[in-house]
Amino acid sequence: MVNACRCLWFMLLLAVPAALGAAEVTVHASRHGDVLYVEASAEFAADRYRVWQVLTDYNHLADFIPGMRVSRILERRRGTVIVEQKGDVRLLFVTYPIEVTLAIEEFPHGRIVSRAVSGNFLEMHNAYYLEAQQERIRLRYAGRMTPDFLVPPLIGTIMFRKNVEAQFGALVDEILRRQQAAAQPPAQQLPRP
Repeated sequence: MVNACRCLWFMLLLAVPAALGAAEVTVHASRHGDVLYVEASAEFAADRYRVWQVLTDYNHLADFIPGMRVSRILERRRGTVIVEQKGDVRLLFVTYPIEVTLAIEEFPHGRIVSRAVSGNFLEMHNAYYLEAQQERIRLRYAGRMTPDFLVPPLIGTIMFRKNVEAQFGALVDEILRRQQAAAQPPAQQLPRP
């Protein structure tokens, strides 16, 4: 049994990819009591406005973020966007449903800050930061959350990190996909005979 646990632990460590697409994604997760902390970052060549476009495409995030089934704007008011999101997080053999309504403040082309106003998190605060460095972008994410469901110690934190890595990596991949699509010349039509 001990060897099986060690083997599972080793396989989990190997399963975390070092790079996704053309950008290296780095994710760190930790836990203090019931509170989970996560930081993610990636650096890549992209237009700052394209990055912003993807980050604020709330109604289409579920199209490319793994585990997210619903993401939709409920309302916009005085610089705040209210967004409902639903999905699942898988921790080992257990799937936890995630439901959260976020109040999001946008600071155009530089920062996005959100907090949970309802859902199955006792607390959730997230922030995305865009830093332009010549022709490259450094995208950083920082989150602090207290789920309203049990996340097993140690293995739960590792699996949580893995989920965040997959989601953040998918976000970066979508940015790069849209950047590449925008850089492609329009398809030329052949003249009709």
